[in-house]
Amino acid sequence: MKIKTGDNVRVMAGKDKGKEGKVLQVFPKLMRVVVENVNMLTKHLKRRGEAQGQAIKFPSPIHVSNLQIISAKSGKAGRIGFSFIEKDGAKQKVRVIRSKGGSEQIE
Repeated sequence: MKIKTGDNVRVMAGKDKGKEGKVLQVFPKLMRVVVENVNMLTKHLKRRGEAQGQAIKFPSPIHVSNLQIISAKSGKAGRIGFSFIEKDGAKQKVRVIRSKGGSEQIE
């Protein structure tokens, strides 16, 4: 999976289309990620003893195909790819954003 924890992403499809947020958690086997303030669900907890009943809101996982990564430097959104750069005589693999204006390194 090309999206990692801490990346800024934009939702491209679904009820939260257009929203942006930070990736909080990644589930690679399920191909899903949790994004802050996106795909919020409400769980109602029943009253137990003296504790009051309450409604808890929490972000639910969303499929990676519905997300697009956003560059922290320029704010451009695009697909993620990999590129090799030469640093101190050794090749290093880095993530890049592939967008209409060219490639831009993420990290």
